Amino acid sequence: MTTHSKATPREWWGLAVIALPCLVYAMDLTVLNLAVPALSRALAPSASQLLWIIDIYGFLVAGFLITMGTLGDRIGRRRLLLIGAAFFAAASVLAAFARTPAELIVLRALLGIAGATLAPSTLSLIRNMFHDETQRQFAIGVWITAFSVGSAIGPLVGGWLLEHFWWGSVFLPAVPVMVLLLVLGPRLLPEYRDENAGRLDAASVLLSLAAVLGTIYAIKAMAEAGPSAARLALLVAGLAVGWVFVRRQRVIDYPLLELRLFAIPTFRTAIVAYALSCLAMFGVYIFIAQYLQMVLMLTPLQAGWATVPWAGGFVFGSMVLAPRMAARYGPGPVMVWGLAAAAVGMLLMVGADGPWALWVLVAGMVVVSLGMAPVFAVGTEQIITSAPPERAGAASSIAETASEFSGALGIALFGSAGTLIYRHQLGGAGLDDVPAQAEGTLGGALEAANRMPPETAQALVSAAQAAFTDALQFTAAVSSVLVLLASVLAARMLRRPS
Repeated sequence: MTTHSKATPREWWGLAVIALPCLVYAMDLTVLNLAVPALSRALAPSASQLLWIIDIYGFLVAGFLITMGTLGDRIGRRRLLLIGAAFFAAASVLAAFARTPAELIVLRALLGIAGATLAPSTLSLIRNMFHDETQRQFAIGVWITAFSVGSAIGPLVGGWLLEHFWWGSVFLPAVPVMVLLLVLGPRLLPEYRDENAGRLDAASVLLSLAAVLGTIYAIKAMAEAGPSAARLALLVAGLAVGWVFVRRQRVIDYPLLELRLFAIPTFRTAIVAYALSCLAMFGVYIFIAQYLQMVLMLTPLQAGWATVPWAGGFVFGSMVLAPRMAARYGPGPVMVWGLAAAAVGMLLMVGADGPWALWVLVAGMVVVSLGMAPVFAVGTEQIITSAPPERAGAASSIAETASEFSGALGIALFGSAGTLIYRHQLGGAGLDDVPAQAEGTLGGALEAANRMPPETAQALVSAAQAAFTDALQFTAAVSSVLVLLASVLAARMLRRPS
């Protein structure tokens, strides 16, 4: 196959096969949240155990991304993907029938390690399967769409399963998908490895795990419980280990993290745009889900449907807008103007209040998704094509790690800022004897109101909802500024000579 040759039907069928596990991967990040009440009744986990059941999957996905991306370059990307699929299927079956909280925590950890093979392996395989630029951008759009659709349908599929089956059933949809990948993958997917790769550096693996896990855990812990000396110490320790890891990558022959990639202007620009976009989007999204259910008082299913246009915007933007705009205007302008459009969408969310709040919020979400989708599609294509083919796995793992880090940081920073605004506004609402439970979260305020006389309860609920709306609007405004800054930075970086 030459550099600009078109893909054959085999490549397109292969793309369909690798899109399915990406969809399941995204579903597994959200679907368990719905099962928490039933899971709590069945297994009776402690508060700490429940937190680990929910979070351990995402922690280990983030922790192993860098290692798995480089490992795929060494042993073969298809081989690593199939190994991960086999482990994912087996762990899903076992998790569905877990009998104790400890068993479920271990199995969720195994799912996270297996899940870390999916994103870098599938993305780097696309790099080798689609050599025509337009087709490759479309293929990456399909890849991004799989994640978007998985996130959107996760709550819907999970809700239906929980209505008809036991809590563990939410793990089972992954099994037939992974079995299909194991059957069709060897026939449809090419193998690619770096024949000149050296030995995997064990010290770098341990340092990367310690840095990523320590930093992300500290950030999420501070987002949930606020800063403390221990959490700040863990954050500093994680960053220090990260510094040691980066220093080591400069001196070893075959590094786990290829720092030379950051010297490439297109790679550097795409990573910066990707990271800032994820930081802003994750930060505002945690408020949207709560706003829909606890301010607009939608049911979980109605809230799920309200986010479908958001996912639809990503589908259309990734598969239609991105390839056409990139072909006409070039990848750089598409990223710059896509970020600017997303900033406008987040600014629209600032007006989400009053009788038209739902429609204004949905409109803002759609504009954000239409602006962000080309950024992610084109930016991802720039990341994996600016790297040498033998390092595509490492490049794609850098993109995914940047996403995980930025998402965790966005949740921590915006979550903490939103909580401060909520408490300040609620404290200034003129209410007498606000319960401590209500001062922490909007959910706590609604729960406290259930134990109050009707008139007092209504005053508390109204004040708490107004305070939370202020927090959402502040978050949306700051996110808009942040994404606009990403647009300006991308424009400046692209003008700068290499």
